[in-house]
Amino acid sequence: MTKVSENVSSKQLKTVDALTLKRLIDQQAVILVDVREPSEHAGEKIPGSILVPLSNFDSTKVPVDRTKSIILYCRSGNRSAQAAQKLFAAGFDSVSHLSCGIGAWKEAGYPTIVDQDAPISLMRQVQIVAGSLVFTGTVLGAVVSPGWLILSGFVGAGLMVAGITNTCAMAMLLAKLPYNQRI
Repeated sequence: MTKVSENVSSKQLKTVDALTLKRLIDQQAVILVDVREPSEHAGEKIPGSILVPLSNFDSTKVPVDRTKSIILYCRSGNRSAQAAQKLFAAGFDSVSHLSCGIGAWKEAGYPTIVDQDAPISLMRQVQIVAGSLVFTGTVLGAVVSPGWLILSGFVGAGLMVAGITNTCAMAMLLAKLPYNQRI
């Protein structure tokens, strides 16, 4: 699969696979935009990509060069599709995104830049915080008062909503911490 189109509003969001993206990068025919959070970009990125996080997306930060294609990427393709809609709303006519995100890029065997000193991923941070809250609520519920079990239930409900909506409020809060803003 080289290119597939899906309708986004009245404009076309093109989807490219890793092989096509690699070819375009080698031809220097692409502006590659990472729409993940700064901590994710700092930890691992596709060489040559620039960061414009979806959480505070500003279309004016995306360079415009009529001789190059704009290709967005994220972890899975969900956030890049959302960012594409914002670019279309800002007047961009043609935007593409990487099918299945950086995972597909790595699966194809293409290189990434990894910074071992970057903050741990947001997902791991969410797991640590959520697990700590559930554990604390359970222990306090057993030892102090059963009312503390509400904390565990609240965190569990939040994780369930995050899974259903593919939007995690805890990750959005953690992303705003200073150590996660490092680029």
